[in-house]
Amino acid sequence: MSTAVTDNVLPPKGKPKWLRVKLPTGKKYTQLRGLVDKYDLHTICTSGSCPNMGECWGEGTATFMILGNVCTRSCGFCGVKTGRPESVDWAEPEKVARSIKIMGIKHAVVTSVDRDDLKDMGSIIWAETVKSIRRMNAETTLETLIPDFQGIETHLDRILEVAPEVISHNMETVKRLTREVRIQAKYERSLGVLDYLKKNGANRTKSGIMLGLGELEEEVINTMKDLRKVDVDVVTIGQYLQPSKKHLPVKEFILPEQFKKYEEIGLEMGFRHVESGALVRSSYKAHKHIH
Repeated sequence: MSTAVTDNVLPPKGKPKWLRVKLPTGKKYTQLRGLVDKYDLHTICTSGSCPNMGECWGEGTATFMILGNVCTRSCGFCGVKTGRPESVDWAEPEKVARSIKIMGIKHAVVTSVDRDDLKDMGSIIWAETVKSIRRMNAETTLETLIPDFQGIETHLDRILEVAPEVISHNMETVKRLTREVRIQAKYERSLGVLDYLKKNGANRTKSGIMLGLGELEEEVINTMKDLRKVDVDVVTIGQYLQPSKKHLPVKEFILPEQFKKYEEIGLEMGFRHVESGALVRSSYKAHKHIH
């Protein structure tokens, strides 16, 4: 490991102070939390106990997960259940659109589990969800944080056709660690997805990676270079935190100054936006990424 990285990481001996967050507060948060509870709305913000929930909700942004809560893949970092998913709920697009309407969301991020069990990989529900949100929430802007759909262009085309303001697909980690971290995914396939989206009309593309899994500084920078080669506009870089003892362990905690360094490097590379920090998650400051 290079000296620069050694100086800017901590071994995982208890969570450092910069990863400890205050409980979300504020009038807007309290209002939205009440609506979520009253109408039994499902957001990633609440189910994932996101540390940025109060900040994002205060800015009118929320993230919704479609296609159930059971994934067909078994990534080593992810807390979502793996197994046989339930059948598709064809009423889900309207439910999500209604949730956004009730909450008064200005910018919505939609994501999903992987549905390799479906012939269309879930892409039809994806497209219908975007259409439903548009019909019911004409002023709401959208980011779709999509799976790789196994790189099948027909499925990617469905997302392109409904034209969300941002299409995002996460690399999650560096090339060397991909097989361990994203067992059924491929580094080059994910890059290919982002490349195809941009070359075929995506207004803005975005990707994210987690740090603390044993990657080297040089590998992080090379991943950022690879993303710029396929003209990705926005990158998010955050600290990996272990969801349970069954998941991959945290190898190191990245210091704030190292995250700042990556931000500066990314901006020099030409990314429109670089969100780099310990608590950064895929949808952090998402409302700003459409500009």
